[in-house]
Amino acid sequence: MSGRQHRETELARQLRAKGLAVGQSSAHIAELIYEKCNPQFGTTRIKGHRLAHGVALADVIEQIRALFERDGKSAPGIGETLLSAYESGLKRPGPEYLHYLCTAYRVEPVSLGYDGPCICGHGHKMPGTVRGDLPDGKPDTSPGPGELLIQSISNASSVVGGEEDENVLRRTLLQLLAGSGIALDGQVLGSVESIRRRMDDTLVSATVSAAMLDQWEEATIGFGRQYMNTPPLRLLCDVLLEFSAVRKAMERRQPVDLQERLCRMAAQLAGLSGMIMINLGDHRLARSFFRTGRTAADETGDRALRAWVTAREALVPLYYGDPREALNLAKKSRDMAGQTPCAAQAMAPVVEARALAMMSGSGKKDVVDQAKRALSRARAAFSQMTAVDQDDSTFGYTERQLYFHQGDALVKLGQAMEADLILEQALTKYGPADWLDPTFIKFDRAQCKLLEGDIDEALAIARATLDGLGDNCRPGILMQRAHEMAREVEAKAPNHAGLKLFQEALRATPTEDPVIGA
Repeated sequence: MSGRQHRETELARQLRAKGLAVGQSSAHIAELIYEKCNPQFGTTRIKGHRLAHGVALADVIEQIRALFERDGKSAPGIGETLLSAYESGLKRPGPEYLHYLCTAYRVEPVSLGYDGPCICGHGHKMPGTVRGDLPDGKPDTSPGPGELLIQSISNASSVVGGEEDENVLRRTLLQLLAGSGIALDGQVLGSVESIRRRMDDTLVSATVSAAMLDQWEEATIGFGRQYMNTPPLRLLCDVLLEFSAVRKAMERRQPVDLQERLCRMAAQLAGLSGMIMINLGDHRLARSFFRTGRTAADETGDRALRAWVTAREALVPLYYGDPREALNLAKKSRDMAGQTPCAAQAMAPVVEARALAMMSGSGKKDVVDQAKRALSRARAAFSQMTAVDQDDSTFGYTERQLYFHQGDALVKLGQAMEADLILEQALTKYGPADWLDPTFIKFDRAQCKLLEGDIDEALAIARATLDGLGDNCRPGILMQRAHEMAREVEAKAPNHAGLKLFQEALRATPTEDPVIGA
């Protein structure tokens, strides 16, 4: 130990002894050590807490390992060297290690010198801790930092910072990973909107390594692959944490080639977030994310990307009752794409066909002909797409999606027999892990049976589809489709024996994420 370190330890030992003699808590002693030692020795707050407890680095490491073991986790990689780096200020602990350091010292992150709440979402302070600065050594009953965080969330005038927004999503993600049922509440939605808004601010105001960009691009593509088989809220947390990291990189203008790659990722992640918000039932936030995606895509000058964002945005009014706007957005997407072979060239005409059917009702020959011409354009455009785009169900457009959307358009046009054949083909192209599109397809097939007058079969398909939905796989938009089926059967045969059973099954099936503002 150097002479400087020795003097620091001696002063801390004296302060600890005096504090304990008058009944001060370790947290209070740590604050005194920081105040006295920091000006002389540069002592950090986190080191002050270890000195206040009078323990060595090895003791803290063993405590953290014991806490990991208690929680059923494998041994952590933290050692004396890493903890020393935290104490010297050379490194900052990640969310998990910070949580366990807070647990070991029974304080909140701010007491250790770090901003933001802990990922666990509750306080670490020891109940009834005695503070020496209170008269007669009475217990400290003032709200701890965790309680203050909860109070601040309930205060409508409070402004949640970037770190806090990310921590809200991290806590939600940890709870989802632990198997807890999480509702899409105001706190989560507020953080989602705040992250999106800061990206807007960065785009209109604004050196990262190429290797880091490569990793972010791979992560973005990976999220796209997960879209079809990952519960929406779980995926949203992952996507927005990456989205936030990209935003931070864009706070300063980068070289032109790197800036363009960042804008591309921002557009893709914003568009994917919009798609997830559609599934979660919040069309207002979905539109906001697509608007952010358009802003980012405009920075790239990539016609295909701009057209993709617009085509995806067209699904919001399509699903939420404004087919005329959906038609306009689909046409705008087609115009943006121009002659560039891309996903939007195939997606946009399909949206046009579905919107036309919704606007004019089923069975009208002129509408059927117009919609089928649009579907024909979609098939022709799909054949011109690259193999990579044809294999990407999120940022591209796959054959199975084309079959699904064609079948859906034909259902809305009243072409039940043709639609059922195409939907049956579509189902064969999805794997066992895919659940979102196949569920929509099954409800469409139930609709075909209803159009053909086979109410028994329609209800049987709908009931089997409903029963087959797993945990965290009941987003509002899917359950909305199930309720629509019940209403249509009721309109045709209000006294049908199977209707009541289906309605009871609907009431017994919880919606994982409520439809908000639909």
